[in-house]
Amino acid sequence: MPPHHGLYASVLAPIAAAFFASSKFLQTGPTAVTSLLAFGALTPLATAGSDAFVAAAALLALLVGVVRVVLGLLKGGAFAVFLSPPVIRGFTVGAGLLILLSQLPTLLGAPRAAGGVLTRAWTAISDPALWSTEAIVLGLATVAIVRLGRRIHGMFPGVLVAAVAGIVYAESAGYLGATLGSVPDGFISLQLDLPWASIPALIVPAIVLAILGFAEPTAIARTYAAQDREVWNPNRELVSQGVANLASGAIGGFPVGGSFSRSALSRLAGAKTRWAGAFTGLIVMAMLPFASVLSPLPKAVLAGIIIAAVINLLRFGALLEIMRSSRPQGVLAVATLVLTIALSPHVEYAVLAGLGMSLGVHAWREMRITLETHYADGVLTLEPQGVLWFASADGIERTWLACLVQHPEAHTLAIDLGGLGRIDYTGAMALKTMTDRVEAAGIEVEWLDVPPQTERILSKVSPDMVPGAES
Repeated sequence: MPPHHGLYASVLAPIAAAFFASSKFLQTGPTAVTSLLAFGALTPLATAGSDAFVAAAALLALLVGVVRVVLGLLKGGAFAVFLSPPVIRGFTVGAGLLILLSQLPTLLGAPRAAGGVLTRAWTAISDPALWSTEAIVLGLATVAIVRLGRRIHGMFPGVLVAAVAGIVYAESAGYLGATLGSVPDGFISLQLDLPWASIPALIVPAIVLAILGFAEPTAIARTYAAQDREVWNPNRELVSQGVANLASGAIGGFPVGGSFSRSALSRLAGAKTRWAGAFTGLIVMAMLPFASVLSPLPKAVLAGIIIAAVINLLRFGALLEIMRSSRPQGVLAVATLVLTIALSPHVEYAVLAGLGMSLGVHAWREMRITLETHYADGVLTLEPQGVLWFASADGIERTWLACLVQHPEAHTLAIDLGGLGRIDYTGAMALKTMTDRVEAAGIEVEWLDVPPQTERILSKVSPDMVPGAES
């Protein structure tokens, strides 16, 4: 995107969000992951940086806004956080790697090559003759200023210091490398001449972006609400983030979201109400007439700023922790990471694949019911543990019959349901069918420890399965 559109996305979005926000610390604006998702959705539609690309980005922001507002009004806050943490973590690390690789050619001062992110990064890395020592020094110095500044103090304005230093250097030393270029002065205006015919191509990316992009502000708001013992409403936050995207798209911006780093800074600065975000937007608006001062900023400095920011996304330790805690969930996280890189720029497909895999893992686990058995004096006691639903009913029936075959002398079958977490209608019918067969064979059936949450469905299917229930 042309640089001044990033400023547009930082103006009205936080102001609009403040009117509906539930969290008083959440700062709304451009974020790395949201921008990467938007880039993947827009790349097939237009050439990056072109007028058509800019217009499509604004349209995507409007669609994201509509999806979030609708979800919020329908109280879909719980649905918006449906993605599992392993999927989010795997995607976030993969996205961070892609963003870092996308900035390597600029950091090295190499010319922009053809191809995707991985191809351009490899072309730049593999040919040192293309490198610019001046650009590398500027970029690495920027990373150091931003990263070390945070260690000095959370309020240290590392990005501002690096940007000012870069501009001063470029102006005084006659820097000949790539710079930000023309940044127009002036105030914002409505930009509604958009490619409305592209809506069908942007619907799925908009839905993915609306849901996945809400995961970060959700985590921010939840964390601070818990720390401050305050009530937080995800549905209000969905509406807030939706309206922010509508505002961004209406003035030529692009999809926005909640930022961890900016929200943490807002809290550290002593924000007391949600209007802190609105004041952020007003300050950026006040700077728009002077935006041209950014024109001499070396792109290597900008690359350093982006790399310093996305380093926080590369939490490989979190992936190892997931793997140690649960191998299936760890594999899911790593698979999502690999797909994010392999499918770029269409990273939204990696998210959808991760969602499908997480549902598959969940279903696979829920299909596994363990059956503990105890036999004494002609009484065979069965203790199923797990969730009895239509996908697991067949498995427990085969295991049950195998236990009876092993104890042909059993005259009583005691079924202890205390270890079952939930039973659906199919599961209840399976229990009835199996016990009918057992009773037909002359074996007495006793029911033990029927959980309250399963009594209702069991009593509907067969009152005999609930001790004390009337037939």
